[in-house]
Amino acid sequence: MTRLEPIRLTQYAHGGGCACKIPPGELESVLGGLAPTVEGPHAELLIGLETGDDAAVVRVGGGPGIVATTDFFTPVVDDPYDWGRIAATNALSDVYAMGGTPILAVNLLGWPRDLLPFELAAEVLRGGCDAAGAAGCHVGGGHSVDDPEPKYGLAVTGLVDPDRLLRNDTARPGLPLSLTKPLGIGVLNTRHKSTGERFEQAIAAMTTLNRDAAVAASRAGVVCATDVTGFGLLGHLYKTMRASGAAAEIDIAAVPYLDGAREAVRAGYVSGGTRRNLDWVRPHLDPGPAPGEELLLLADAQTSGGLLVVGEIPGAPVIGRVLPAGAATIALR
Repeated sequence: MTRLEPIRLTQYAHGGGCACKIPPGELESVLGGLAPTVEGPHAELLIGLETGDDAAVVRVGGGPGIVATTDFFTPVVDDPYDWGRIAATNALSDVYAMGGTPILAVNLLGWPRDLLPFELAAEVLRGGCDAAGAAGCHVGGGHSVDDPEPKYGLAVTGLVDPDRLLRNDTARPGLPLSLTKPLGIGVLNTRHKSTGERFEQAIAAMTTLNRDAAVAASRAGVVCATDVTGFGLLGHLYKTMRASGAAAEIDIAAVPYLDGAREAVRAGYVSGGTRRNLDWVRPHLDPGPAPGEELLLLADAQTSGGLLVVGEIPGAPVIGRVLPAGAATIALR
């Protein structure tokens, strides 16, 4: 009897996870000037396209804010159940990054039906449902298409108090910068795709909800935050400082990394998305003493990363501070 080799989902995709995002500079050129005219709007738009925040927020009458977001990507790990959990956790993160609570999600599934068995798709969906369930969020259906590459994610709706929103344009000089998950997810995922090695520390990070961090930020009176995903720490920090008219200083010795991340980058397991992130931010960066390896890790394209909080919250290391606007938007020290 011949034993079949397990199917490696990452081999059916040209990239993986949030490293597959369209580069930030190209994306902004597509979105520039896109402002649809709405006649007789049914809701007040509180957050839209202007600053590239994590989700859109509207308010109907005097009620709560409604948060809307979507996120999906190609396999970031080979295990279908883990991929489902990771993709769902990542999509839910956008609601937490706005200070909201996810209440309803629908599945988004692309599947190469002639290449991969539907039993694997069922495991992906099961993983997504379990992650949403852990967040107290209903999953109510969704949409699927026959796709050359497997893709999965969620469209998520949440609720938020409009007076306690977390935004990416409200950073103020003098405030600390905190990071709620270590970096290095991207380089470990790239190594996994290349070698098949399984990195439990990366899976644990990617499947940890940002719920507790968002609650802690709200309790601390934080008004500015974003999640760190495909544009890397440097990319998301740059977007936040640009939107806020401020600058930032990062203490490179204070930034936490997952075990094995430095070894992975030294071995060359760096995605194209990470390199594009660094190229985009470099004109606005004072690298100081940081070597090239450090810059790649700071630009590492994360999947389901943590929150970058402008403020201090329990359990999250302070990695820098907000400065008045200066010649360099981000300075490394």
